[in-house]
Amino acid sequence: MHDSILASIEIGERTKYRIMYVYGLSLLSLAFFFNSPEEIFNGLKTIVFSNSLLLTDYMALSNVGSAFLNSGILLLAFIFIAKNSKALMNGPLIASLFLVAGFALFGKNIYNVWSIVIGVYIHSRIQKDHFTKYIIIAFFGTALSPIVSLLSFGIGLPYFLGIIIGNLAGIGIGLILPPLASSYVRFHQGFNLYNIGFTAGVVGMLFMSLFRLYGIENQPLSIVYQQSDFGLAIYLLLLFSSMIAIFFAYSNRKLVVYKNILRQSGRLVTDFVTIEGFAFTMFNMGIMGFLSMFYVLIVGGHFSGPVIGGIFTVVGFGSFGKHPKNTIPVVIGVVLATILSNGDLSSTGAILTALFATTLAPIAGYYGVLAGILAGFLHMSLVSNLAYLHGGMNLYNNGFSGGFVAAILVPIFESYRKEPSYEE
Repeated sequence: MHDSILASIEIGERTKYRIMYVYGLSLLSLAFFFNSPEEIFNGLKTIVFSNSLLLTDYMALSNVGSAFLNSGILLLAFIFIAKNSKALMNGPLIASLFLVAGFALFGKNIYNVWSIVIGVYIHSRIQKDHFTKYIIIAFFGTALSPIVSLLSFGIGLPYFLGIIIGNLAGIGIGLILPPLASSYVRFHQGFNLYNIGFTAGVVGMLFMSLFRLYGIENQPLSIVYQQSDFGLAIYLLLLFSSMIAIFFAYSNRKLVVYKNILRQSGRLVTDFVTIEGFAFTMFNMGIMGFLSMFYVLIVGGHFSGPVIGGIFTVVGFGSFGKHPKNTIPVVIGVVLATILSNGDLSSTGAILTALFATTLAPIAGYYGVLAGILAGFLHMSLVSNLAYLHGGMNLYNNGFSGGFVAAILVPIFESYRKEPSYEE
C-alpha cells in the first residue's frame, strides 16, 4: 500500500476538523490581543453596515481586532457547517475555508455571506442532492457577498427593504452559481484555480450592468491598513510553523517525498490531501505561507487585511493545486510586468496581484516556467482593467482575470506544443 494512503488513514476526519477549529479559535483570540472588547464590537458593527466593495480593508475601516473577530467567527461557522454536512476535509474544502477566513478581513462579514450559502443549499434541495455536493461552490461563492451589502445598505433604500432585497439577491446568486461554475470550468480548461472567481466575475458583471442601467454606479474604493504591525507578523510565523509542525507530528515520511507534490501541474482538480495525505499537505501549505510572507517583506509591503487575505488564499490553495514550483514563475511574471511599467512593487495592488495571480499556477506546472512567467505578465496587465466590469462586487477579481488569461494562452500553447504534456 502506498504510504500516502497510510498517512491519510492515520489522520482521521475528526483530527482534521479539530486542527481547523484551532485555527479558527486562534483568529478569535488574536482579535482581543489588539483591541478591547468594546472597540471590537463597535468596529464589528461598522463592518456589518459597510458596503464591503473592493477594496474595503476591515482593519482600516474599523480596527484590527474587529477584522480578526469577523474572520474567526466566519471560519468557525463554516467549519461547523462543513462538519455537520459530513464533508470530507479535503483539499478543495481546506482552500475554501482559508478563503473565507482571508476575505473576512476585506469584504465578507457575518451578515453578507449567508443568503448566498442558503441559495446554494436551496439549489441542492431542488436537485435532490446532498448539500455536500455543492458545499465548495457555496463557500467560494461568497465572493459575491458585497452585492448583498450594497443592496442592503449602500444605495439608499430603507433598512428593512434593503435587507430584504439584498438577501433575495444573495439567494438568487446561490441558485445560479452551481450550474454556471460547472459550465465555466470548460472556458479555461482547469488552468485557472479560482474557477468560482471567474464565475462570480460574470455574475457580478451582470448585476453591475443592471445597476448602471438604472443609474447606480459604484465609486472605486481603496481603504487599506497602512501600518506595520509586528504582532501580525508573529502570528503568521506561528501559524505557518504550526502547519509544518503538524507534518512532523503526524507523519514519519521523508521530506524527499515532497517531490511528489512538486511534480503535480496543479490543474483542476488536484487535491493534495487525496494524493499525499493531510500531513504532507499541511507541510506544503506552511511552505507556501512562508514564501508569501517573505515576498511581502522583501518588497516592503504591509500586512493589511487584503494582503493577509491574499496570503491565506495562497496557503489554502497549497492544499489544492499550488506549490513553490508552479507558483514562483507566475509571481516572477507579475514582478517583471510591474517593473517594466514603472510600478511600485510595495504597493498593495502590486502585492495582491502577485499573490492572487498564482491562480494561474497550473499553466506553469503544465507548460513550464516560461509559460508561467508569460501568464503572470499578462495577468498583471489585465487584472486592473476588469474590476470596472463588476464594480468591485466580485471579491475574486484575480480569478475573473485569470480565467481570461488561461482562455487566451492555453489554446495557443496547445496549438504550438510539439509533444503531449503529461503529469508524472
